[in-house]
Amino acid sequence: MTLSKPTHRPKRPFFSSGPCAKRPGWHPEIFQSALLGRSHRAAELRARLQEVITRSHNLLGIPEGWRVGIVPASDTGAVEMVLWALGGQRGIDVLSFESFSSVWAADLRDTLKLDDVRVLSAPYGELPDLSQIDWSRDVMLTWNGTTSGVCIPSGGVIPLHHEGLVICDATSAAFAMDLPWDRLDIVTWSWQKALGGEAAHGMVALSPRAVARLEEPSPRPLPKIFRLTGKNGLNEAIFRGDTINTPSMLCVEDALDGLRWADAIGGLPVLQQRARRNLAAVTDWVSQRDWIAFLSEKEETRSWTSICLKIVAPWFVALSDKKKAEAVKFLTHIVAEEEAGYDLASYRDAPPGLRIWGGATVETDDIEALLPWLDWACARTQEVFEQ
Repeated sequence: MTLSKPTHRPKRPFFSSGPCAKRPGWHPEIFQSALLGRSHRAAELRARLQEVITRSHNLLGIPEGWRVGIVPASDTGAVEMVLWALGGQRGIDVLSFESFSSVWAADLRDTLKLDDVRVLSAPYGELPDLSQIDWSRDVMLTWNGTTSGVCIPSGGVIPLHHEGLVICDATSAAFAMDLPWDRLDIVTWSWQKALGGEAAHGMVALSPRAVARLEEPSPRPLPKIFRLTGKNGLNEAIFRGDTINTPSMLCVEDALDGLRWADAIGGLPVLQQRARRNLAAVTDWVSQRDWIAFLSEKEETRSWTSICLKIVAPWFVALSDKKKAEAVKFLTHIVAEEEAGYDLASYRDAPPGLRIWGGATVETDDIEALLPWLDWACARTQEVFEQ
């Protein structure tokens, strides 16, 4: 059935899951105070880098005694440097249930070729059986599956006391979800996710237990870009703003803008409330539609940042995989053509469907304005692709 084209558009039609929408009210004028054309080793610039570290530490509620540092290559670089430094010191369990977590599993098993890797897998939309994790081993887990819309349900799944280290890729969970810092040992994230910062820089937080392990001899030589330690143990300068490689001070200024905005609106509780409202708006819409459903069927594991949806209309289900991908491309293209919503297709490795970023920088009003456009676009797509 043909639906009338909506007339009301989102004011900010930016729903990409990375890089994500800028915070409300963002304007390029924030860069006027950026310190450009200077060495990042200069005292004033190092102070800006330290401010990112300090504000991140405080906003996320990271415990005293943890080290927080800026590292190269976004969250991917942060995870890789940890895995290459620690992988092989003891057996490791890896949760693999979406694109990036499967990469970490492949790196440990196939690239580093570690002797003792257990991969606990699940298809998109599900979590592996968490009861199978052996917490006497190191554990690599992704807190929120950016490409699957599935998240760890609570910190209680991790024992308070565990022998191995718990390494957490939290890039689409930090600043939006409760992270159980007393049960984690290494946490990574990037600036391009929940606070809408620019890409290419990662963050790593290390517990005292993690620092002690890193100071043990590495199982393999490491390139400079991966080295958190030196001859005298942990390279403490990294955790005071003396980065491993040259950072972009434009990106630093942008990260500071997001952190300051988050503090100004009420900190982590308000960021979480905003994201949960966004999920609630999508949940209400899905509950009244028969053509769309959540990829994560279990409500308790459903992400409220990377909201992943599957098309369940009979006409779509009957299509071949190739045609499904073409239909999603068509649907998202006509929404973008109308300037009603950008970057709404599921991740390239995920099942064909839709993905709406619902982090705190996205306004609920904009999501509510987007949803009728998806109904309209689905009806248009059915007319073209129904067999």
